[in-house]
Amino acid sequence: MPYAPPPGPYGPVPVPQMYGPPRFHQGVHRLHPVTALLRAFVFLLIYFVLIGFSLLLTPQEDGYAFLEPAAVRRFALVSIPATVAAVTVGVWGWLGLRFWIAGDDLAVETGVLRKRRRFIPLSRMQAIDIVRPLMTRLTGLAELRVELAGGDGSGVVLRYLGRRSAQQLRAELLARAAGLPGHTPEAPERPFWRVPFGTLLLSLISRMPVIGTGMLFMLLLMVGVAFVEPGVLGGAIPALLGLISAVVAPSIVYGRFAVATSPDGLRLRYGLLETRMQTVPPGRVQAVAIVEPLLWRQRRWARVDVTVAGYAGERQALSSVLLPVAPREVAVALVAHIFPGADVDAVPLVPASGRGLSLDRFAAAGTDGVVFVARRGLLCRRTTVIAHARAQSVRLTSGPLQRLLRLGTVHVDAPPGPVRVAATDRELSEARAIVESTAERARLARSRTGADPARWAR
Repeated sequence: MPYAPPPGPYGPVPVPQMYGPPRFHQGVHRLHPVTALLRAFVFLLIYFVLIGFSLLLTPQEDGYAFLEPAAVRRFALVSIPATVAAVTVGVWGWLGLRFWIAGDDLAVETGVLRKRRRFIPLSRMQAIDIVRPLMTRLTGLAELRVELAGGDGSGVVLRYLGRRSAQQLRAELLARAAGLPGHTPEAPERPFWRVPFGTLLLSLISRMPVIGTGMLFMLLLMVGVAFVEPGVLGGAIPALLGLISAVVAPSIVYGRFAVATSPDGLRLRYGLLETRMQTVPPGRVQAVAIVEPLLWRQRRWARVDVTVAGYAGERQALSSVLLPVAPREVAVALVAHIFPGADVDAVPLVPASGRGLSLDRFAAAGTDGVVFVARRGLLCRRTTVIAHARAQSVRLTSGPLQRLLRLGTVHVDAPPGPVRVAATDRELSEARAIVESTAERARLARSRTGADPARWAR
């Protein structure tokens, strides 16, 4: 059952306003006209930084003079053709992209003189994101990203649409990919969890690497000030950059994080500067990890990482966090929603062999009729979960030292991603039995879920 959020700061996520029926299955459509002006603005911004600003400076004996009449005339003579070229490039790019929905395909046509038409089956669609960088939020636009099976470079990016148009197109694509009529209204959603900003910030600070880096930064800062050593202060810069990368950047990326459930998948909303609305359809999450750093366990906090089919490269890194921080029972409930019937805490885990050379005494693994679970981590506990129906292969590996100790590691493989499920240091006889039983469970699970995965609503 989905987790019911309590009242207070974890209140419900507002349901987006419903708009008119989708219209993208009728006629050919273009991007928003303001897209041409945004592209021209970017072109002019690059021109001004690289060339334009230097044209406004006049060298003199005692330095540079700014905005001299001759410099202004020179700037105008160069900037007028540059502006015309920027507008031409922006309009040309806007004219060169058209799209429409043709049956069960998304058609995208590019080019003005030489046209290239691409038909994308909606059955290959893995996820749909609506991204709104700061500039587009000011202009009321949105970027729609359609992730496809096939990895990095195979997706479609429509940059930019009106905010309402992006939501309508997203709703129609999800409806048609689910085997429903295109005019089906957007599926309702049920709020699942919202992460308060204070909790997010405290969780980012309450990690041993961050605390150690912060103490090192303060120590270098005090030594540099006390002994007037600029070199020591220079050594504090890498520590400061590390703190920004570990605390400030995730706070901006995952601020206002909210999760909701709906028939078309999990809906994630997050971001302070660049807002993102991500929809992960059912069945696209391949493996899950519940991560519990040492200092989080006292508060019973956990993070949920996932491997999502269709994401690759940078997009995989940005979309690997399904829940940045939440009580552990919320994380377990989210896993149960992703893999129906799974109860991670109810799976009996068998500890790893005591003959292993690893100091990790938390290593254990277990299985039931729905999922395979592996746990490891002495300081940062990591519980990885994969449904039997998602397992692509099961294999047994044994390195030289493990062979001497008659031990092996069982890997339950999912598509490439941040979550890897492996049961380490198992007795060889036990490992072979795990491989055989897991492979048979995976075969039976795939045979039971014989429905077309491209038609989620059926």
